[in-house]
Amino acid sequence: MKIEIWSDVACPWCFIGKRRFEAALASFPHRDAVDVTWRSYQLDPGLPGHYDGSELDYLSTRKGMAPEQVSQMFEHVALQAKGEGLNYRFDTVVVANSFTAHRLIHLAAAHGKQDAAKERLLSDHFEHGKDIGSREYLAALGRDLGLPETAVEELFTTDKYADDVRADAAEARALGISGVPFFVIDRKFGLSGAQPVETFSAALDQAWQDANPLVLVNSGDGDACGPEGCSV
Repeated sequence: MKIEIWSDVACPWCFIGKRRFEAALASFPHRDAVDVTWRSYQLDPGLPGHYDGSELDYLSTRKGMAPEQVSQMFEHVALQAKGEGLNYRFDTVVVANSFTAHRLIHLAAAHGKQDAAKERLLSDHFEHGKDIGSREYLAALGRDLGLPETAVEELFTTDKYADDVRADAAEARALGISGVPFFVIDRKFGLSGAQPVETFSAALDQAWQDANPLVLVNSGDGDACGPEGCSV
Protein backbone atom coordinates (compact mmCIF):
# COMPACT_ATOMS: atom_id res chain seq x y z
CA MET A 1 0.00 0.00 0.00
CA LYS A 2 1.44 3.34 -1.04
CA ILE A 3 0.80 6.52 0.91
CA GLU A 4 1.87 9.92 -0.41
CA ILE A 5 1.83 12.93 1.90
CA TRP A 6 1.90 16.45 0.51
CA SER A 7 3.35 18.71 3.15
CA ASP A 8 5.36 21.89 3.75
CA VAL A 9 8.08 22.08 6.40
CA ALA A 10 6.77 25.59 7.17
CA CYS A 11 3.28 24.24 8.01
CA PRO A 12 2.58 23.74 11.74
CA TRP A 13 -0.34 21.37 11.14
CA CYS A 14 1.89 19.18 8.97
CA PHE A 15 4.05 18.20 11.95
CA ILE A 16 0.97 17.51 14.06
CA GLY A 17 -0.51 15.48 11.21
CA LYS A 18 2.73 13.53 10.89
CA ARG A 19 2.57 12.50 14.53
CA ARG A 20 -1.08 11.47 14.35
CA PHE A 21 -0.54 9.50 11.16
CA GLU A 22 2.49 7.78 12.68
CA ALA A 23 0.41 6.76 15.70
CA ALA A 24 -2.23 5.22 13.43
CA LEU A 25 0.39 3.47 11.31
CA ALA A 26 2.11 2.03 14.40
CA SER A 27 -1.06 0.14 15.32
CA PHE A 28 -1.91 -0.90 11.75
CA PRO A 29 -1.51 -4.70 11.42
CA HIS A 30 -0.11 -4.42 7.89
CA ARG A 31 2.27 -1.51 8.53
CA ASP A 32 5.24 -3.44 7.12
CA ALA A 33 3.50 -3.45 3.74
CA VAL A 34 3.04 0.33 3.72
CA ASP A 35 5.35 2.58 1.69
CA VAL A 36 5.26 6.26 2.72
CA THR A 37 6.51 9.00 0.42
CA TRP A 38 6.70 12.68 1.31
CA ARG A 39 5.71 15.08 -1.47
CA SER A 40 6.73 18.73 -1.66
CA TYR A 41 4.26 21.58 -1.24
CA GLN A 42 4.92 25.25 -0.56
CA LEU A 43 2.35 27.38 1.19
CA ASP A 44 4.11 30.54 0.00
CA PRO A 45 6.44 29.83 -2.93
CA GLY A 46 6.90 33.57 -3.50
CA LEU A 47 8.38 34.14 -0.06
CA PRO A 48 11.87 35.70 -0.17
CA GLY A 49 14.79 33.53 0.83
CA HIS A 50 14.61 35.19 4.22
CA TYR A 51 11.88 37.35 5.69
CA ASP A 52 12.97 40.17 7.96
CA GLY A 53 10.46 39.73 10.73
CA SER A 54 8.82 37.28 13.11
CA GLU A 55 6.23 34.64 12.25
CA LEU A 56 3.59 36.93 13.75
CA ASP A 57 4.79 39.84 11.61
CA TYR A 58 4.81 37.65 8.52
CA LEU A 59 1.26 36.36 8.92
CA SER A 60 -0.18 39.71 9.94
CA THR A 61 1.49 41.73 7.16
CA ARG A 62 1.95 39.33 4.25
CA LYS A 63 -1.21 37.31 4.88
CA GLY A 64 -3.34 40.21 6.13
CA MET A 65 -4.31 38.57 9.41
CA ALA A 66 -4.95 40.66 12.53
CA PRO A 67 -2.12 40.27 15.10
CA GLU A 68 -4.63 39.27 17.77
CA GLN A 69 -6.03 36.58 15.49
CA VAL A 70 -2.51 35.29 14.78
CA SER A 71 -1.68 35.13 18.49
CA GLN A 72 -4.87 33.17 19.20
CA MET A 73 -4.04 30.81 16.34
CA PHE A 74 -0.54 30.27 17.75
CA GLU A 75 -1.97 29.38 21.17
CA HIS A 76 -4.46 26.92 19.67
CA VAL A 77 -1.95 25.20 17.39
CA ALA A 78 0.72 25.04 20.13
CA LEU A 79 -1.81 23.38 22.44
CA GLN A 80 -2.69 20.81 19.79
CA ALA A 81 1.01 20.21 19.16
CA LYS A 82 1.63 19.69 22.88
CA GLY A 83 -0.99 16.95 22.84
CA GLU A 84 1.21 15.13 20.32
CA GLY A 85 4.38 15.59 22.39
CA LEU A 86 5.63 18.58 20.36
CA ASN A 87 6.91 21.83 21.85
CA TYR A 88 6.12 24.63 19.39
CA ARG A 89 7.86 27.96 19.94
CA PHE A 90 6.35 30.40 17.49
CA ASP A 91 8.30 33.27 19.06
CA THR A 92 11.57 31.79 17.79
CA VAL A 93 10.42 30.58 14.35
CA VAL A 94 12.65 31.89 11.54
CA VAL A 95 10.56 32.73 8.47
CA ALA A 96 12.30 31.51 5.32
CA ASN A 97 11.50 30.07 1.90
CA SER A 98 11.32 26.27 2.09
CA PHE A 99 12.22 25.45 -1.53
CA THR A 100 15.81 24.33 -0.89
CA ALA A 101 14.70 22.41 2.19
CA HIS A 102 12.31 20.45 -0.02
CA ARG A 103 15.16 19.75 -2.43
CA LEU A 104 17.15 18.38 0.52
CA ILE A 105 14.25 16.05 1.34
CA HIS A 106 14.36 14.72 -2.23
CA LEU A 107 18.11 14.20 -1.90
CA ALA A 108 17.58 12.39 1.40
CA ALA A 109 14.95 10.17 -0.27
CA ALA A 110 17.56 9.07 -2.80
CA HIS A 111 19.64 7.79 0.14
CA GLY A 112 16.81 6.24 2.17
CA LYS A 113 16.69 9.11 4.67
CA GLN A 114 13.56 10.97 3.56
CA ASP A 115 11.50 10.59 6.74
CA ALA A 116 14.48 11.47 8.93
CA ALA A 117 15.06 14.66 6.91
CA LYS A 118 11.39 15.62 7.12
CA GLU A 119 11.33 15.01 10.86
CA ARG A 120 14.42 17.12 11.53
CA LEU A 121 13.29 20.01 9.36
CA LEU A 122 9.88 20.20 11.02
CA SER A 123 11.30 19.89 14.52
CA ASP A 124 14.14 22.34 13.94
CA HIS A 125 11.78 24.89 12.39
CA PHE A 126 8.98 24.82 14.96
CA GLU A 127 10.73 23.66 18.14
CA HIS A 128 14.31 24.90 17.88
CA GLY A 129 14.23 28.15 15.90
CA LYS A 130 16.53 26.96 13.12
CA ASP A 131 16.74 28.79 9.79
CA ILE A 132 15.50 26.21 7.25
CA GLY A 133 16.56 28.51 4.40
CA SER A 134 20.15 28.82 5.60
CA ARG A 135 22.89 27.17 3.58
CA GLU A 136 24.89 26.58 6.75
CA TYR A 137 21.97 24.92 8.51
CA LEU A 138 21.02 22.71 5.56
CA ALA A 139 24.64 21.66 5.04
CA ALA A 140 24.92 20.74 8.72
CA LEU A 141 21.65 18.80 8.53
CA GLY A 142 22.95 16.92 5.51
CA ARG A 143 26.02 15.90 7.51
CA ASP A 144 23.86 14.81 10.46
CA LEU A 145 21.83 12.63 8.11
CA GLY A 146 24.95 11.09 6.63
CA LEU A 147 24.29 12.41 3.13
CA PRO A 148 27.24 12.73 0.72
CA GLU A 149 28.81 16.15 1.22
CA THR A 150 29.25 16.70 -2.51
CA ALA A 151 25.57 15.93 -3.13
CA VAL A 152 24.48 18.42 -0.46
CA GLU A 153 26.79 21.05 -1.95
CA GLU A 154 25.06 20.59 -5.31
CA LEU A 155 21.87 21.95 -3.77
CA PHE A 156 23.55 25.36 -3.59
CA THR A 157 25.56 25.28 -6.82
CA THR A 158 23.04 23.66 -9.19
CA ASP A 159 19.27 23.32 -9.54
CA LYS A 160 19.29 19.59 -8.78
CA TYR A 161 15.94 18.30 -7.50
CA ALA A 162 14.28 21.63 -8.28
CA ASP A 163 12.21 19.97 -10.99
CA ASP A 164 11.16 17.26 -8.53
CA VAL A 165 9.84 19.86 -6.09
CA ARG A 166 7.96 21.64 -8.87
CA ALA A 167 6.59 18.33 -10.17
CA ASP A 168 5.19 17.53 -6.72
CA ALA A 169 3.50 20.93 -6.60
CA ALA A 170 2.07 20.47 -10.09
CA GLU A 171 0.76 17.03 -9.19
CA ALA A 172 -0.89 18.48 -6.10
CA ARG A 173 -2.73 21.00 -8.27
CA ALA A 174 -3.78 18.24 -10.68
CA LEU A 175 -5.22 16.26 -7.76
CA GLY A 176 -7.08 19.30 -6.49
CA ILE A 177 -4.95 19.67 -3.35
CA SER A 178 -5.15 23.23 -2.06
CA GLY A 179 -3.95 22.78 1.52
CA VAL A 180 -1.63 20.61 3.56
CA PRO A 181 -1.10 18.15 5.06
CA PHE A 182 -2.87 16.00 2.49
CA PHE A 183 -2.66 12.20 2.55
CA VAL A 184 -3.27 10.07 -0.56
CA ILE A 185 -3.60 6.29 -0.20
CA ASP A 186 -3.08 4.17 -3.32
CA ARG A 187 -4.32 7.13 -5.40
CA LYS A 188 -7.86 6.13 -4.32
CA PHE A 189 -8.39 7.66 -0.90
CA GLY A 190 -7.59 11.19 0.22
CA LEU A 191 -7.51 12.78 3.66
CA SER A 192 -7.12 16.51 4.15
CA GLY A 193 -5.61 18.00 7.28
CA ALA A 194 -4.20 16.73 10.57
CA GLN A 195 -7.00 14.26 11.19
CA PRO A 196 -7.49 12.42 14.51
CA VAL A 197 -5.63 9.12 14.87
CA GLU A 198 -8.93 7.23 14.66
CA THR A 199 -9.68 8.73 11.25
CA PHE A 200 -6.27 7.74 9.91
CA SER A 201 -6.73 4.22 11.30
CA ALA A 202 -10.14 3.86 9.66
CA ALA A 203 -8.73 5.06 6.32
CA LEU A 204 -5.85 2.59 6.49
CA ASP A 205 -8.24 -0.29 7.22
CA GLN A 206 -10.61 0.72 4.43
CA ALA A 207 -7.81 1.11 1.90
CA TRP A 208 -6.34 -2.27 2.84
CA GLN A 209 -9.68 -4.03 2.50
CA ASP A 210 -10.24 -2.35 -0.85
CA ALA A 211 -6.85 -3.52 -2.13
CA ASN A 212 -7.12 -6.98 -0.58
CA PRO A 213 -10.76 -8.12 -0.81
CA LEU A 214 -11.77 -11.48 0.65
CA VAL A 215 -12.13 -14.02 -2.15
CA LEU A 216 -14.30 -17.12 -1.67
CA VAL A 217 -12.25 -20.03 -3.02
CA ASN A 218 -14.70 -22.92 -2.71
CA SER A 219 -17.26 -23.52 -5.47
CA GLY A 220 -20.14 -24.44 -3.18
CA ASP A 221 -21.33 -24.25 0.39
CA GLY A 222 -19.67 -26.66 2.77
CA ASP A 223 -20.99 -28.06 6.03
CA ALA A 224 -21.18 -25.32 8.61
CA CYS A 225 -23.05 -24.07 11.67
CA GLY A 226 -25.11 -20.89 11.94
CA PRO A 227 -27.59 -19.18 14.25
CA GLU A 228 -30.30 -21.70 13.32
CA GLY A 229 -28.13 -24.77 13.89
CA CYS A 230 -25.68 -26.95 11.97
CA SER A 231 -25.98 -28.58 8.56
CA VAL A 232 -26.71 -32.30 8.46
